[in-house]
Amino acid sequence: MSAPGSGVAHDETDVDVVVIGGGPAGEVVAGRCADRGFDTALVEQELVGGECSYWGCIPSKTLLRPGDVLAAARRVPGAAAAVVGPVDVAAALARRDYMTSSWDDRGQEAWLAEHGVRLLRGVGRLAGHRRVSVDGAVVTARRAVVLATGSSAVLPPVPGLAQVRPWDNRIATVAKEVPARLLVLGGGPVGLELAQAFRRLGSAEVTVVEGGSRLLPREEPFAGDEVLAAFAREGIMVRLGALLTSVRRDGTDGPVHASLSTGAEIVADEVLVAVGRRPRTADLGLDSIGLSPGRAVEVDDRLRAVGVDGGWLYAVGDCTGLAPLTHMGKYQARIAADVITGGNLRDRASRDAVTRVTFTDPQVCAAGLTAADAEQRGLAVRVLDAAVGDVPGSYVLGEGLGGTMRLVVDQATDVLLGATVTGSGVQELLHSAAVAIAGRVPLRELVHAVPAFPTVSEVWLHALEAAGL
Repeated sequence: MSAPGSGVAHDETDVDVVVIGGGPAGEVVAGRCADRGFDTALVEQELVGGECSYWGCIPSKTLLRPGDVLAAARRVPGAAAAVVGPVDVAAALARRDYMTSSWDDRGQEAWLAEHGVRLLRGVGRLAGHRRVSVDGAVVTARRAVVLATGSSAVLPPVPGLAQVRPWDNRIATVAKEVPARLLVLGGGPVGLELAQAFRRLGSAEVTVVEGGSRLLPREEPFAGDEVLAAFAREGIMVRLGALLTSVRRDGTDGPVHASLSTGAEIVADEVLVAVGRRPRTADLGLDSIGLSPGRAVEVDDRLRAVGVDGGWLYAVGDCTGLAPLTHMGKYQARIAADVITGGNLRDRASRDAVTRVTFTDPQVCAAGLTAADAEQRGLAVRVLDAAVGDVPGSYVLGEGLGGTMRLVVDQATDVLLGATVTGSGVQELLHSAAVAIAGRVPLRELVHAVPAFPTVSEVWLHALEAAGL
C-alpha cells in the first residue's frame, strides 16, 4: 500500500473504510471517517474533486457570473450608463480556469493527505463481500465500502447525434471559444444555465429545444414560465414540445443541421446535450454482490445499500438517484460517515427537504415539495403566493425586478412542506425556507422571524399575510 495521500495499492491489503469516487461526496465521507480515527482509502480514476469542481457547478457558475453582474448593473439607474462594451470573454475563461485550478487536483491531494486519507489512483470496482479491486489490486474493507461514483450525462439515441461530436456539460464548461450559434437540447437546469451563459458571453444565436410542454418541468410551473419570458427578452429562442429527430454536420468542423419533430430545421455550430444524467454504476461490479449494474443504488435512511447483507455497503451522492446535487451528496456523506463511525444520524432531507437552485437570471430556488409533489403523495395543502418584486428591497436593487415566492403548507399540521422563490439573485433566501422545512416549523411560528428592512426577504411577510397571519 502506498503512503497516505497518493499512490496505488500493489498488494492485497486491509483498511477500515474504502470510498469509491473522489468527488465532493466521496471526499466528505472519507475525510470524516479518517478524522475519527478510521483507516480510510479513497479510490479515484480521474480528478479528486469530481464533476462539480471541474466540469459542473464551479465552472458553470463562474461562466454565468460576468453576465449576471452586467445585467444587475443595467437595472440600476446611474449604473446602467457605465456598462459599455461586451463581456471580456478571455478574462471570463481565464477566471474559469483559475476556479478549476486549471484541472489540476494537487490541492485536493494535499487535503486528503492532511486528513490521513489514502488516495488510490485507478478504477475501483466491487469484487465481492467487502472487497474492492483497484486496477487489479484488491483492498478489503474491515468496516465499510462507500459508493460515491456520481453520474454521467445521457446521450439520447438520435440518428447522427454521436457522429456530430456533441457537447455535454464537460465539454461546454472547458470550452476555449464561444460558438456563434449554439443548440441546447434539454430545458432543465444544466441546459438553461449554459444557454444563458453562452448567450451573455457572446453567442449570437442560442436555441433551447425541450420535449416537454414547459421549462424546468420538475419545478413549479410559474418558474419555467418566468425563465421563458426572460430568455425571450434576451433573444434566446426556446422550442417547447419538440424533439430532435436527426442531426448531421457538414464536413469535420462545419455547421450542424438539426431536424425537429415539429418539422423545423436548426443550423448551429455546436450542439449541447443536457437531457439528463444517469448514475455511474454500470461498471462498478454490483453484480458481484447481487445488485443490478447501471441502476441507482437504493439506500435506507442510514445510506446503507438495500439488499446487501451485513450492512457494510453504503452509497452517497448521485449514484443513489435520490437527489443528484452536490450539496445533497455532501449531506448524505455526513450521515454515512456518522453511521459508519458509530453514530446514529438519519437522512431526513433527501426525500422531503431537497434544496435546489437553477442559476439562471431569474434564478429558480426551491426547497422541499412542489404543490404537484404534495398532491402525488396524497397530502392536502394550501398554496400561498407573493410577488418578490413588490417588496421595497427589490426596488432598491433596481428596476424591473420580478419574481414569485410560493409556499406549500400542509393543511393538517400548518407546517411548511415546500417553498419556491424566483427572481434575480434570490438564492440566499432559500436557506431560511430549508430551515423551516427541515425544522418542521408551523407557519404561525414564522411570524416571529422578522426580516430586516429593506431586504428582499420581506417577501416572507407578504406570503404569511396571504395565509391570514
